[in-house]
Amino acid sequence: MDAIQQNNILQVDNLNVFYGNFQAVNNVSFYVKQGEIFGLLGPNGAGKTSTLSAIEGLIKQQSGTVTVAGYDTLKNPLHARAAMGVQLQATSFQPELNVAEILELYASIYGLKLTPERLRALLKEINLAEAENKKFGQLSGGQQQRVSLAITTIHDPKLVLLDEPTSGLDPQSRRQLWSRIDTIREKGNSIVLTTHSMEEAEAVCDRISIIDHGRLIATGTPQSLIDKHRDDPHVIAVSRRGKITLEDVFIALTGLEIRA
Repeated sequence: MDAIQQNNILQVDNLNVFYGNFQAVNNVSFYVKQGEIFGLLGPNGAGKTSTLSAIEGLIKQQSGTVTVAGYDTLKNPLHARAAMGVQLQATSFQPELNVAEILELYASIYGLKLTPERLRALLKEINLAEAENKKFGQLSGGQQQRVSLAITTIHDPKLVLLDEPTSGLDPQSRRQLWSRIDTIREKGNSIVLTTHSMEEAEAVCDRISIIDHGRLIATGTPQSLIDKHRDDPHVIAVSRRGKITLEDVFIALTGLEIRA
């Protein structure tokens, strides 16, 4: 592995994933540096979830390699998974347990013990200091997402995978979660997130890749992709505001067809 790759928390090389005869991921390669927020954007069925699932080790790729914190996910799966924290789009916890009990339970799974002081500090970090004894099922959607993200990062993983973390949240809850994601990055952790929100990609991500039909079709900073494609006739044709946006570029590259 060369020096550049050694500095990458995540390295995906020539990843191919099949479901029977259907190829969901086609020769995908990208990297994520330490302390970087990387967005994976694409229409429904484009290959985002399959790519994330291969990284997580939930499915086995037919070819290609995934390396997390220097560990090959096939050769050293336990070490690779220990370096990851994963928040799925639909995450539910025991609704009858209160917030403190849930945090203590999942900390123990990672071999961690939350002292009362550390528990209070963690609750303060996620703006739930007054909800320690509130049952999970009584929390709002935004509060549940903050608890979920706290659990995902409770073992301080080097790589955090977030699958549409702000889906269904109101603007205030979304901004709070963005702030939490920034805090995770400031600690030196790397983040990969999927999102359908171009606003979110522009506001949060350092770099993004657009995936469609299993292939990566564009990679760069949000602004660099806008600058690269702003004079493309297809981008100009779909623009509705005069000013070219990331959404215009996304639509021009992936098409107007609605995906199931």
